[in-house]
Amino acid sequence: MRTGSPEALFVLGATSQYIGATIAVGLFDEIDPASVAWLRIIGAAIALVLVSGRHLFTPFTRDDLIAMSVFGVATALMNTFFYMAIDRLPLGKGVAIEFIGPILVAAARTRTTRNAVALVMATIGVAVLSGVEISGEPLGLVFIFAASAMWATYIVVGSRVARQNRGVAGLGLGLFIGAVAVSPIGAPGSGPAWSSLRILLLCVLVGVLSNAIGYGIDQAVLRRIPVRRFSIMLALLPVTAGVVGFIALDQTPTLVDLFGIACVLVGVIVQDRDELPRGSGEESSPHR
Repeated sequence: MRTGSPEALFVLGATSQYIGATIAVGLFDEIDPASVAWLRIIGAAIALVLVSGRHLFTPFTRDDLIAMSVFGVATALMNTFFYMAIDRLPLGKGVAIEFIGPILVAAARTRTTRNAVALVMATIGVAVLSGVEISGEPLGLVFIFAASAMWATYIVVGSRVARQNRGVAGLGLGLFIGAVAVSPIGAPGSGPAWSSLRILLLCVLVGVLSNAIGYGIDQAVLRRIPVRRFSIMLALLPVTAGVVGFIALDQTPTLVDLFGIACVLVGVIVQDRDELPRGSGEESSPHR
């Protein structure tokens, strides 16, 4: 994945994530959203460990294990809170509000005027996409803001896990740890999955699409670009979610939404296109 455009890879991963999310939304009438998230995490962890190969047996340092554990728990909580939120909020608007976390990460790491302009445009676009149709769902807002905080953690710690250069082994093992951490939330409502092979397989499919493929691509991208650039690229997620929501969930964007999408695309395009040298850490970025 070193030769492909980070933006193209990112859109591919985002599309996979939100196809998985639309499948998950369809399961919410049959099984608790938190349980769907829990089973998604377990399914993805199993899939990733199975394809980890020799990286799985490479010794981990204490710092590696801490980063992997924090990353896994943050990812599991992000998934859980996100599913509990989109059970109450439209997919596109939920992702837009959740983007507050990445915005704060990008803002903290922005050093040039060009990147500041990119951040402002992406922020305007996401703000427009979030809309104002949220007043009637206070619990959904609580969940989406919690997911936003976990998303910021996912980005910062995820870059550390990505630089371990262990393929997807760190991601898979981290997700196993995360699955254990959120089991008190996800396990109690999971009964329908154990009595229906269809529901169980669909939950696993969601995990493969949204976590194994989606987050696996994230890890590949984080090994190539600075956290700041990755955080702004995350503005593409509300756009992708809106497109998937339009195609799969009949959630039609308005002209205002299209304006927001345009702002996001401008922000992603105008930012610096810097990449990290092979095998480097975030500190090696030429814009640090």
